Amino acid sequence: MSGLVLALSVAAGLSYMAGWDWEISHKALLAWKGAGVGLLAVYAAMRARGPDGWLLAAVMACGALGDVLLDVGTTVGALAFLAGHLLAIVLYLRNRRRRLTLSQGLLAIVLVPATVTIAYLLPDDRAGPPLGALYALGLALMAACAWISRFPRLRTGLGALLFVVSDLLIFAREGPLHGQAWLGFGVWGLYYVGQLLIVLGVTQALTIRSPAATTRS
Repeated sequence: MSGLVLALSVAAGLSYMAGWDWEISHKALLAWKGAGVGLLAVYAAMRARGPDGWLLAAVMACGALGDVLLDVGTTVGALAFLAGHLLAIVLYLRNRRRRLTLSQGLLAIVLVPATVTIAYLLPDDRAGPPLGALYALGLALMAACAWISRFPRLRTGLGALLFVVSDLLIFAREGPLHGQAWLGFGVWGLYYVGQLLIVLGVTQALTIRSPAATTRS
């Protein structure tokens, strides 16, 4: 059953962009938008076997809530996403990698100031609300913590980085990329694929049995 939920999430998440050109009601399109990551939250909950699994489900639920609340206002939507980033930080720090190479540690360290600086410089309006800087900091810390976690970097780590790029494109929409027709596709595509990779990486790692359990089986 969880596999079906995952498949429905992928179908909803990837097809949502096609709905932009369809003559459907705004409420239906908003439900379509929330379904992609909302079903990822359901999938994570179905796979949860402990606190970390439920944390992942809560992270995805915040993402789905943010997707919908952005229709109400940017601030309330950003707060929902920020709550998800904070929960993700807790999840990743609970699962820190025991050993890091120098390059891995440096990337995590550089990622935070680089993301916040770029997010500040991209919009034409330098006097934006403080929430923008706070959000960028939470986003950057989430990605850095994902990178140093024990979860697969080619899934969870890469997914978190795609999330960062997606949000930086949103900041760029208020600056050098304003009016670019492709921007919406880039923002949503990178965001959804990023969330999908995060879920797949975390659930994969959480369901792998320990060597001790394998020995006893």
